[in-house]
Amino acid sequence: MPSRRFPKRLSQSSSPSPESLVARVDQQRPGDVPSDTIPTGFPSIDRLLGGGVRRRDLVVLGGDIGSGKSALALGLALRVAQRGTAVALFSGEMDQERLMERALAIEGRVAVDELRGAKLNDETRAGIGGAAVRLRDLPLTTLSLAAPDFESVARRLEPLPPLGLVIVDYLQLVPSPSGVARSTQDEDLALVLQRLKALALERQVALVVVSQLPRFDAKRPNARPALDDFGHLGAIKQHADLVLGLYREEMYNPGYGVDGATELIVLKNRNGPTGFVDLYFYRRWMRFEDMLDPDR
Repeated sequence: MPSRRFPKRLSQSSSPSPESLVARVDQQRPGDVPSDTIPTGFPSIDRLLGGGVRRRDLVVLGGDIGSGKSALALGLALRVAQRGTAVALFSGEMDQERLMERALAIEGRVAVDELRGAKLNDETRAGIGGAAVRLRDLPLTTLSLAAPDFESVARRLEPLPPLGLVIVDYLQLVPSPSGVARSTQDEDLALVLQRLKALALERQVALVVVSQLPRFDAKRPNARPALDDFGHLGAIKQHADLVLGLYREEMYNPGYGVDGATELIVLKNRNGPTGFVDLYFYRRWMRFEDMLDPDR
């Protein structure tokens, strides 16, 4: 498994001074990725975000049901891990076997049902074999979200090596913190978002959480996700550093757009510009690729 040094957790005594930040900028060459930045492996996303997602940031990824949120989250985990950065992926819907099945489909470019049914020809079998070799030693750990409380989930990170990225799939399945009186779901999720942001700061990681869109209306004229679609008492607007929305036109206007064409929309960016990038979704493989810089 590739090893890599990561910065220690911040403490008051190690807070950076203005001079140290200026010195870091002076030492950085044009085009270098900042030391606190985790490239996503999607070139267009990294260009828009100034190199990738940043450590200590809370990133929220939302989209309609069936838009491919979990597929993109897993694809992101794989690409980051393939660059040697340690990743932890929490899943509330799939166990380790199902996640590995999905990962093999993404990497081997084969349909999941063909993989499950052993309906492989020589070409797809070779692809799966190569994918298995590539996945074998990745610094990627899969974990379950099933737990009595938030603190139990967070403790599962403690035995792991220093991480660069944590992905949580998905927000509505994260258990509430212990010792908190039960309230409305929106209040619970707002509190969970606060704790996720605190976890990103404590662990010095970029933390990506997938979210449903409880206020989304697919029948409106423009079905692209908006910040207000996330609901949760505006907690995502308040606590997230980066909010991403996933939009596939074929879901709402079949026949009028390119099948698989996807927009990843930057709805909020506390440290940079908003905008969008074009991705392509291979539905059979559950695989996203960069439209402008496709994988070879």
